[in-house]
Amino acid sequence: MIISIACDHGGYELKLEVIEHLNSLGHTVIDNGCEGTASCDYPIYAKSVTDDINEKKADLGILICGTGIGMSMAANKVEGIRAALCHDVFSAKATREHNNANILCMGARVVGPGLALMIVDTFLETPFSNEERHIRRISMYS
Repeated sequence: MIISIACDHGGYELKLEVIEHLNSLGHTVIDNGCEGTASCDYPIYAKSVTDDINEKKADLGILICGTGIGMSMAANKVEGIRAALCHDVFSAKATREHNNANILCMGARVVGPGLALMIVDTFLETPFSNEERHIRRISMYS
């Protein structure tokens, strides 16, 4: 699977751990930055991942900032994007099954690395249910 990932300064350390984990699982990773802990503007990095999803350069995306809130808000402004802020495994599973989310957002100041990797694994491994009710609901805002 091809995963596009980006972060802001608040998510930099966790992004590195997620990338290492994804590589160990054999995924192809597109790292769209940022490249350190110096303050930066998260919408720029959110846009790079949404572009990869909409241009079909990546199958799914991951965005990480301090809380995950800013990244999810920025990503969801883009047509075709269904970004889900997840801080637990249940939400990661449900958002793929029910909402066919194509970007996972997380807060590095909210979840630790161990839980973050479990959330990532669940998000990547869970398929969309393709149930009519979910397709109908998604089409109402897509």
